[in-house]
Amino acid sequence: MRQLNYKLIVSDFDGTLLTSDNKIPQRVRAAINEYVACGGIFAVCTGRMLRSILPRVRELGLKGLVAAYQGTVIADIESGKIIKDGGMSCAQSAEVCRSIEGLGRAFNIYCGDTLYTSIERDNKYLKLYEKITGVEANCVSEGPLSDFVLSRKLCCHKAAVLVMPAERDAVYQELSERLGDRYDVTCSAEVLVEVSPLGETKGEALKYMANRFGISLDNTVAVGDNLNDLSMIKAAGVGVAVGNADKRLKDAADHVTVTNNECAVAEIIEEYGFKQYYV
Repeated sequence: MRQLNYKLIVSDFDGTLLTSDNKIPQRVRAAINEYVACGGIFAVCTGRMLRSILPRVRELGLKGLVAAYQGTVIADIESGKIIKDGGMSCAQSAEVCRSIEGLGRAFNIYCGDTLYTSIERDNKYLKLYEKITGVEANCVSEGPLSDFVLSRKLCCHKAAVLVMPAERDAVYQELSERLGDRYDVTCSAEVLVEVSPLGETKGEALKYMANRFGISLDNTVAVGDNLNDLSMIKAAGVGVAVGNADKRLKDAADHVTVTNNECAVAEIIEEYGFKQYYV
């Protein structure tokens, strides 16, 4: 059995562990299995809904914890039981909705296991999003989502604006100016700008997991591809950006590896997961 080096590796999912065609390469699966078999802890921290990520980490054979909604929710993989839930209040959810509506944008809100949207049902990007995540959206067409949230007394975990890549940074900047002092505004993909509770980040999720497993932060590795991974990259003992990552994440990372399509997670496990011996 190989000797472990870093004992906890936390990975983003889309754009990092997952390839661009939404698959988990066999090489990555094998690397994760070997690392776990030797006593390492491998966890996924994603912006996805819990109901979207649970089947995928179970498919990998992972046990232990998984973090969803940018780290806002942490759950036990086997039982699905939520052990940490840091969602927004109804009033906060409505405030976020009103700010996005002020930009004239259609968007998604995520409340527990339910996805609501003001995006048109036949929007091809919404359909693609549903296909990738495995979650069908409930379309709200009568009135603004802010009113819908208040009338239903909904408490949301996040809101996400679906944008064209060329628009993303402008929308991100505008929402940061409107909400950045009270909420976490970030990007999880080149077409998504997201708003979630302040302080409920992937970095905090990493800290929570490390503490729960009794592992020092110095003994952790985090890997990601986008701005929502920035807090996690900074919090870990070693922060790694995949080759296809946003330049801002690469600039903040301790190390830049190959792309998600080149089995980046397998490369990271091999480099940091085990002690290296040279003759």
